[in-house]
This record gives sequence, structure tokens and C-alpha cells, in this order.
Amino acid sequence: MAIINSIFTWIMKKRIHQIELFMKYPHEVQEEWFQSLISTAEATEWGKKYDYNSILTPETYKERVPLQDYNSLKPYIDRMIKGEQNILWPSDIKWFAKSSGTTADRSKFIPVSEEALEDCHFQGGKDMLTVYCHNRPNTKILTGKSVVLGGSSQINSFNSDSYYGDLSSIIIRNLPFWAEFHRTPDVETTLNPNFEEKIENVAQLTIHENVTNLSGVPTWNVVLSKRILEITGKDHLLEVWPNLEFYSHGGVSFKPYREQFRKLIPSDRMYYLENYNASEGYFALQDQSDADDLLLMLDYGIYYEFLPIENLHDAHPKTLGLHEVELGKNYALVISTNAGLWRYLIGDTVKFVNLHPYRIQITGRTKQFINTFGEEVIVDNADEALKQACAETGASVRDYTAGPVYFNDGEAGAHEWIIEFEEQPVDVDKFCKILDATLREINSDYDAKRFNNLALRFPIVHIAPEGTFYRWMKSRGKLGGQNKVPRLANDRTYLEDVLKLIG
Repeated sequence: MAIINSIFTWIMKKRIHQIELFMKYPHEVQEEWFQSLISTAEATEWGKKYDYNSILTPETYKERVPLQDYNSLKPYIDRMIKGEQNILWPSDIKWFAKSSGTTADRSKFIPVSEEALEDCHFQGGKDMLTVYCHNRPNTKILTGKSVVLGGSSQINSFNSDSYYGDLSSIIIRNLPFWAEFHRTPDVETTLNPNFEEKIENVAQLTIHENVTNLSGVPTWNVVLSKRILEITGKDHLLEVWPNLEFYSHGGVSFKPYREQFRKLIPSDRMYYLENYNASEGYFALQDQSDADDLLLMLDYGIYYEFLPIENLHDAHPKTLGLHEVELGKNYALVISTNAGLWRYLIGDTVKFVNLHPYRIQITGRTKQFINTFGEEVIVDNADEALKQACAETGASVRDYTAGPVYFNDGEAGAHEWIIEFEEQPVDVDKFCKILDATLREINSDYDAKRFNNLALRFPIVHIAPEGTFYRWMKSRGKLGGQNKVPRLANDRTYLEDVLKLIG
């Protein structure tokens, strides 16, 4: 163990220096990656189509290559799934990360190249550990095991030599031996496609291990933690894993879950860091425990562009380079990657909270918002309002979703919320008033529509019984992995589904 620690310490110091370099020279690093991506893909079918050989600047690239989404790249990806190569990227692609579907398809299959695995996803995981150990030099994290709730992986039906599964499962299937040594339980248990069976088996197999760290989507880690406490009869996780010290989380905002984890792990020594890791790439990580922003990682084989959210639906939207972004503005994230995603809109929105170095916050999804009446409420607004309402009423939110109530017979519209609480507010009316007031305070468009109830009246809030969202996700086949409860919608589809469930 001492040898492993010594080797890791040496690697960590070297990597910290590299991170400091791209923080100091961000534009130069992004320019280098742009040139590398373009030159590497020159001979691919895509590269020939857009004559990558003659693209010398990002400006030419933006003029020549249109913005892409999954539907526009799907014909190319379908061919890759069936075994064709050198289509979007020159190296052989055998893995496809399965993620939430589009309107036309139940699932998306995102290509994952060897380069993307090594230089992006694996590097991101190593960097998170490096940052943690750098911030906490006396850590004993490597003396114990890590619990990662992975998804599932299977051979796809198009080609026996290509595979698909949740991104987490692809990463676990390809982990280097040293990482596998520090993980528990075994691969087959971790990747069991039956989520409820997996939770039970992971709980039973890990309660006697020396677990020092957890990682994954908060929603499913809460489910696992509660099952462990049920089995053991303990009051909190530190009675099961006394050396637990670190949780790396991502996938959803941690704000609604913070109080739950304080009760599950009642220690001021517990360290939390957020990562921004999607099927399309690992983009950012939290490198400071006392701030909730994320350092944009600039040397992972990704070239970034940023589309002002107000221009998202323009006929020919103009994107901005890293050197052009402004503080506090909402941008749709556009990426070009070493897995062959070119000028790809991933569907996330971010804002910059620091430009030296570049630090971001995830503000939501381009398709998860409520703007039925011009109020432009995004997930970040909703999370902040719920956080404030919980803080002032002693509540803790487990899950929620919200959507519009349309104008009816001269009555103003509204927002309708379905909230499942871990701890219900002492005063529900007060909770609702603070929720509304905070939204008015942080979102001027919402405030304007709420003025004198002209367009929006006071929000309608339903308290869902315990387990409601778990049952709803199960009914949709969306348990575990990277599946998340959709927070906001501009229509009533999700609302009506959950309302039926709670009667």
C-alpha cells in the first residue's frame, strides 16, 4: 500500500502542475486541442465532407460546419453501431454510451472512443481524486474501498464486436487494474441490470468492507444508503463505514440532497466534490470545497463553444469562444470531441462565475425549463428557491418536478409543483410563500409575470407520498444509472403522469 501511495503522490504532483498550466494559459490550450481534433479527423468521412484539411481557424470551422444535435448525427452513429469505422472519428469505436432518448428515439447511443475513455472520462476520474488528495494531504482514502453505483452493459444487437450501456458501466468495464483493486463490490454485482436486485446485493456485500469513499448520482446513493441502514439497524453510515470521508457526486444538483446527506453522514469531516460528467464527456469538476462552482477542464480532448441561450432558436446562431464569454450569462454548451461529436449541442446550460480561471455552474437543460408565460424559469432557479424554502422551514426535499398550469376561463396561469419531502416543512404555507418569493427575487421575468397575478398566480404545490418518484421512475424503466427525475417541463406530460400515480 505504501508503494501505491508513493506512486500516486508523484503522479498527483505532476498532474496538479498540468492543471495549473491550463488555468494560466486557457486559450492556448483550447487552440491546441482545436487544431489537434481537426487534423486527426481530416481523413474521416465527416472530415472530407467539410474539408477539414483546409480549416485553419475556429472562425472557418464555425462558418463551415453547422451546429449538430443527436438527430443530425444519428445516421452516422447508426452506421458506426453496425460496424462501419472512420466515419466521425478515425480510431475504431466499439463502445456506445446509452443515455436518455430524443423525441424520435427512446435512447441515444453516444460514441465513446479509446481516446475519449483515456483522455477524458478516465482522466476526469483521476483528476477528481488528485484534487481531493491535494486539498486534503492527510487523507486515508486509498487505504479502503470505493463504492460506485454503475449502470448496466450488454452486447448490442447490431454487431457482436460493439457494446452499449450506461456510461458508468462502460467506465467500470474498462477500468485499469489498480482502480479495480480499490473498488467494491465485484463487476457483475455492480453492473446488474436489475436495479432493485443490485441495490440489495451491493448493500449486503459492502457493509463489511472498509469503504472510504462513494461516487455517483445522489438520488441512487440515497436509496443505497437507506437500505444499508435498514439491514444493519444503524442510525447513520459512519456507524457502518467509520472511515468514510469523501463523496464525489454529479448528474443532478446537490442542493436538494445536502440535508439528507448531512443526516446520513453526520460529520464535518465529510468532504463533498461535484463533477460534471456526461455521456458525451467529462467537462468540469469542483476543485474548491468552499465554493459550489466547477473548474472547466480544458485539456480533455474537447473544444468548447458557448451559445447565448437567447439565440438558441435563431436560424443561424452565433457561438462564442472561451475568450468571448461573460460572467453570469446563460449559455448552451457546444462541444467538439475526440469521439467524433462535432459542434454538438449536448442540451445543458451553464453560466460562468469566474473567468480567471474559467469556472462554471450548471444551470439546467435546454429542454428543462418553464417558459409558458415568458417567465424563463430554469432548473437552477428552482433548486435555489427550494433550498431557501427548506432552510427557513426545516424541510428537506427528496425529489420534485414542476410544470405549467395554462390560462383557463380568464384565470391566470400558474406553476404546479409535485414535491416529495425527506422532512416535511413545519409550515407548508410558509414553505410555498418562500418558494414563490425566492423565485421572484432571483428571476425578474417570473416576478414580472407574478405582479398582481396578471399572468401567473400563486404556485400550486402537491406533497407526494414517500416513494412516489421511485415508483414513477420504475414504471418508466428509468431506475439507476444516470437516470434522473426531470425537474422542469414546459408542458404537463410529467405532471399528469405523477398526479395519476398519487391519485
